[in-house]
Order: sequence, then structure tokens, then C-alpha cells
Amino acid sequence: MNSTTKYTKEEIWGFLSEVPDPEIPVISVVDLGVVRDIEILTEKIIITITPTYTGCPAMKAFEDDIISKLNEKGIKYVAVKMVYAPAWTTDWINDEALEKLRNYGIAPPIKGTEDKGVLFGSDSKIVNCPQCNSNNTVLKSQFGSTACKSLYQCENCLEPFDYFKCI
Repeated sequence: MNSTTKYTKEEIWGFLSEVPDPEIPVISVVDLGVVRDIEILTEKIIITITPTYTGCPAMKAFEDDIISKLNEKGIKYVAVKMVYAPAWTTDWINDEALEKLRNYGIAPPIKGTEDKGVLFGSDSKIVNCPQCNSNNTVLKSQFGSTACKSLYQCENCLEPFDYFKCI
């Protein structure tokens, strides 16, 4: 058995769950839902990922970190394949990761909604503050610390916070 076939898909998923998002280190690339598939071939393992946004600067880090982690586990031949369809959605973020985001101080995306109204000037989205859980919050900027987040402020505790935008 060579180094690419000594692990099961389940074990490789476990290894990938150890790869943190480079922008939000409390969640993994698996939690985020960017890892779409694992293919075990005789000569290599192919990891399929989907970018969260077109031009997301973290994608190169995702690729490098995935390869590094699997190399660290003894898997020498790893290829990362980028796919764009279906487009990534925040619905792919698992429930455990949503709670990790909240505990980290980022308001998680509200499942089943889109932020198109916010993006085009309507401030109708109700986003709970991750600090005090108040829904008395105000959009301050459509752009937060990264392209995938908006900046809000809580009117109760006065804390600014990022909201992970829905797509």
C-alpha cells in the first residue's frame, strides 16, 4: 500500500478538519464548506474546493495549507482542484461553525437569507450582536475586515462587530 492509499476518505476528512481558515482561525476549511470532495487515486489524492467569493485572497492559503497538512500526515502526492459550480453559499457552513463564529465575535450568516438588500443600500437585515445578543444593531459599512463580512455596531453594548455576509 503506498502513501496515497493508506488512509480512508473519512480519515482524510478528519485531517482537513484540522486546517484552519486563514482569516477566521476558529473554523476549519471543512467547517466553512469549501472542501467539496476527496478523490483517492492510486498515485495521488485530489481535494476539490470551491472559493467562497470570486477572487477570494484566502484560496491560495487554503490550497497551500491543505497540501501541507496532508504532506504532514504522510500523503506525498496531493492535488487541489478548484471548482466554481455550484457556487459556494453560506448554507454550506456547518452549524458547529456558526456557533464558533458567534463565540469568536463574528455574527454568523442567517441561514436561508441573502444579503442582496444590504449590498444595494437597504438596511432591513436584523443581525444579532455576537457580544450581547441584542438585535438593536446598525449596518456601518457594507465592507468589514474582509470582503466576506460587513461591519455592524450594536446600539445596546456599543461594540462594533463583523457580520459574515450570506450568499
